[in-house]
Amino acid sequence: MTLCLVSAVRGLLHLPALLASLILLQAPSSMSPCAGFLGPLLRRQAVISTPLHHKLKAAMSSETPTSRQLSEYLKHAKGRTRTAIRNGQVWEESLKRLRQRRSSLDLSSLSWEVKCDMSSPYRTISGDCNNRRPAQGAASRAPARWLPAEYEDGLSLPFGWTPGKMGNGFPLPLVREVSNEIAGYLNEKDVLDQNRSLLFMQWGQTVDHDLDFAPDTELGSSEYSKAQCEEYCIQGGNCFPIMFPRNDPKVRTQGKCMPFFRARFECPTPPYQSLAREQINALTSFLDASFVYTSEPYLASCLRNLSSPLGLMAITQEVSDHGLPYLPFDNKKPRPCEFINTTAHVPCFLAGGSRLGQTLLATSHTLFLREHNRLEAQNILGAFVHIGRPRDYLPIVLVPSTVSHLDENYQPWGPEPALALHTVFFNTWKIVKDGGIDPLVRGLLAKKAKLMKQNEMMMGELRNKLLQPTHRIHGFDLAAINIQRGRDHGQPGYNSWRGFCDLSQPQTLKELNIVLKNKELAKKLLHLYSTPDNIDVWIGAIAEPLVERGRVGPLLACLLGKQFQQIRDGDRFWWENPRVFTKRQWDSLQKMSFSRLVCDNTRITKVPLNAFRANSYPRGFVDCSAIDKLDLSPWASAEN
Repeated sequence: MTLCLVSAVRGLLHLPALLASLILLQAPSSMSPCAGFLGPLLRRQAVISTPLHHKLKAAMSSETPTSRQLSEYLKHAKGRTRTAIRNGQVWEESLKRLRQRRSSLDLSSLSWEVKCDMSSPYRTISGDCNNRRPAQGAASRAPARWLPAEYEDGLSLPFGWTPGKMGNGFPLPLVREVSNEIAGYLNEKDVLDQNRSLLFMQWGQTVDHDLDFAPDTELGSSEYSKAQCEEYCIQGGNCFPIMFPRNDPKVRTQGKCMPFFRARFECPTPPYQSLAREQINALTSFLDASFVYTSEPYLASCLRNLSSPLGLMAITQEVSDHGLPYLPFDNKKPRPCEFINTTAHVPCFLAGGSRLGQTLLATSHTLFLREHNRLEAQNILGAFVHIGRPRDYLPIVLVPSTVSHLDENYQPWGPEPALALHTVFFNTWKIVKDGGIDPLVRGLLAKKAKLMKQNEMMMGELRNKLLQPTHRIHGFDLAAINIQRGRDHGQPGYNSWRGFCDLSQPQTLKELNIVLKNKELAKKLLHLYSTPDNIDVWIGAIAEPLVERGRVGPLLACLLGKQFQQIRDGDRFWWENPRVFTKRQWDSLQKMSFSRLVCDNTRITKVPLNAFRANSYPRGFVDCSAIDKLDLSPWASAEN
């Protein structure tokens, strides 16, 4: 039902999940379909994996963690997703052995049934039964696709894996080379968007983190093989390193490559149209506020205040934000947030989403936690996420290079009023010890987003310093990761997706220039790729000029429009559907706004009328008393 665009994440890490996944989730099973088919072979080859937090604890116990270890902390799988990953790993190994023995594959026995009570008025945490096709859109399953996967070997190897292997008759460029030549720029003074606030970007990232999460391959990779990937750039198994071009400045400081581990995959699921590798989405594909409530049943109980009969979410009891609650701390070791400031002793936060390493994400998660506990109603908060979805999604590459702290007059505040973007990862101490979330929320409301320009796609903060919270750690390149993730996921090229959207498919420099309206950019792309057919979809999509009154080009306008339409149409609990809310409740919900969310859950008293528009205090700001409140009386009368 939903195509999770970007990867992407995507988090700042999951833009590839949105742009590189392009997925429609399949039905989840209550048992592994591989189990009945492979039987004894599965048992002989079953993978016994040490829990990830034990591995990371050992790795981080005596030294500063690497960027790879920090990434692994953010992107590890949990609960039934880990089980699904193990099943997929065993499936692939078993399939290889069966092929070696030239055994035939009878797939007819791989089937299951998901039973649902379609009269239930409640969503499930896992997403099971939330679609009229009982298991579609649930978490921890392999995706289906709008276009077939394209792998180098037709099955699982990404293009760019085998040296000398051609794509459409030409070699593919290194993804870091594409990042340097196309996404990078020298002028680090951002051109700001005069019509969009920084909150618009942050809301887009929140939506992404509600829809998709492709865990990395911590299972099946030993610490030895991870070190081989990180230190020696040895490709193989799960390791698909991002190699640096010879003249890359990172060669002098970081070696030959950035480590990159392939996304995990799952067993094929019926109907068996292809045995090609399919990646897992650990989340539900519904806009259901899973970043607050989680998609993992085992984690749900950890996030709830089980001592309260009111259905409240858990909060930390150790500190408060001037009397307002923070998210609970994640007290499991390792604690990477404590490595960033060893004297503050502030752990990372715990929430429904696992990618809370970025300060602005933790800020928005905190707002929603407080709103849930204020309303004591999960379905209302879910409706807020539906209502607040962006009409034209801003990809998360549009981020200014700094994060601002502002005082009650929206002026720079504190000893560090502007934080470099790369320093806001694993920085919970900055929230807890440096004024709470209010200064950060004011920055989201009053600062402008970066304007997307064809010659200024991604600043160095993200292209060279991602997950580099201290100078002792080497940073990653988000643009290169996004492109590599697209290849890892077997994503078809730029022209294939333009064809899918009934757009022209340029073949020559002249035709590409017509599409991009930028001859120099068209020349650079053809110099790298030789043919437009080979252009990676992520870089091709964001290279397009923006549509009128939008913040994306024609290809992304098509794909994102189709995405959000299917999110709406495939969700039987969508807020506008009959019997989800009464007419009076529906009318009340339409008055919800992000500005009201801020007024009700912070000590901020002046907010913009439209929080997503670019705002300059005091113009356009009003007192909170002028912002409509949610009228809860329709819910009280419905219960009587």
